[in-house]
Amino acid sequence: MTTRAAARRYGVGLFDVSLKEADLEKVERDFASFVALLGEQRELEQVLLNPAVPAARKRSLVATLASQMNLEPVVRKLLELLAEGDRLALAGEVLEQYRGRLLDHRKVVRAEVTTAVPLDDDRLGALRQGLGTLTGRQVVVTTRVEPEILGGVVARIGSTVYDGSLRRQLERIREKLAGGA
Repeated sequence: MTTRAAARRYGVGLFDVSLKEADLEKVERDFASFVALLGEQRELEQVLLNPAVPAARKRSLVATLASQMNLEPVVRKLLELLAEGDRLALAGEVLEQYRGRLLDHRKVVRAEVTTAVPLDDDRLGALRQGLGTLTGRQVVVTTRVEPEILGGVVARIGSTVYDGSLRRQLERIREKLAGGA
């Protein structure tokens, strides 16, 4: 099984259990705080991700940390399971999978919007509303500025791309002219 597939299974499992037994937002915060701790404490990360350190020792350390951090029981169990299987390296990706399921549960989608110039709040709000109408969901937008698109907007939601950039429109015109000549 690939690491991405494994992370997906753990993330989906965490979400499904949390849906029945825990506060979904607290689970996200707790898991995110543990992932952040790993990122901030390099020595801890080196110990927990080192294959030479016995899994039982990693599990014990994770259990101690989880207790000190007062993590949700489902988060503790998952972290201990990851430690036991020497899969703590997946924690960040498991968190992303969990967050994806949480957004889906809330009927929220992420959109990455690229424009040639920064959008003001009014235009961003109108774009968010238009994408929400298109998808039938609430939209969380992240923006990027890429002057190369010349103008317009490129929106990516999941694997779907809506390319309304001036650069793409010029390419279409060029293709029509080249095909008709």
